[in-house]
Amino acid sequence: MSRSEKVSFEGSTGELLSGIIDVPEGPVRGWGVFSHGFTLGKDSPSASRICKALADTGIGMLRFDNLGLGESAGHWSEGSFSHKVADTVKAAEFMRSQGKEISLLVGHSFGGAAVLSAARQIPELDAVATVGAPFSPKHVAHVFDAALDKILSEGSAEFDLGGKRVEIRRHFVEDLENADLTDCIRQLHKPLMVMHSPTDNTVGIENASTIFQTARHPRNFVSLEGSDHLLTGKGQAARAARIISAWADQYLDAGQ
Repeated sequence: MSRSEKVSFEGSTGELLSGIIDVPEGPVRGWGVFSHGFTLGKDSPSASRICKALADTGIGMLRFDNLGLGESAGHWSEGSFSHKVADTVKAAEFMRSQGKEISLLVGHSFGGAAVLSAARQIPELDAVATVGAPFSPKHVAHVFDAALDKILSEGSAEFDLGGKRVEIRRHFVEDLENADLTDCIRQLHKPLMVMHSPTDNTVGIENASTIFQTARHPRNFVSLEGSDHLLTGKGQAARAARIISAWADQYLDAGQ
């Protein structure tokens, strides 16, 4: 079993971000950072279950709430994809300051796009894994498609997302338009594991194909057969974590 430690660190905007480090009880094989989906947060099933399961295999993981989500300070509407990427780098810097240099980045959904973009800015990193990630960050725009004209003409719009009232501002949309992961993936120079469900109805499997085809070796693709996008089904997140743990083993040792 692992234990969870509450932490906080300064994000790229100067606001305090809230995190949890899932710490292995036994020997530590390595440390990692997890980046959550669009507005999901560190306590979402995918984040908490994957990180706890990785910690149970000896990989300690930091998961944290992005700006204005969960227990983190600030306003989510002031953030952007670029901020999410920068805060992922900040999380790695925080771990480094704690004597826990990270070997592994894991990103789910929108967070998968963020770790692909952040990886080059974390020199000690050994491996990257994505779960249900879009090839293009602007894929997330389909969520607020109906409000797009209003966002662009009036500067912002509010809508319900999974029971949450969310404000999207023009700068968020423009930042998505400018985000291109092609070079980030091609020049990753790190082992990459792409995981995706063929029945993912939120982010289609073709995204995984494009990420995989754009990447260079060493690269791996694993089909999460039967999983939903949010990995809420029984055992889905834990199974993904076991696969990541086994795959990362050879790279974690290289970083010790």
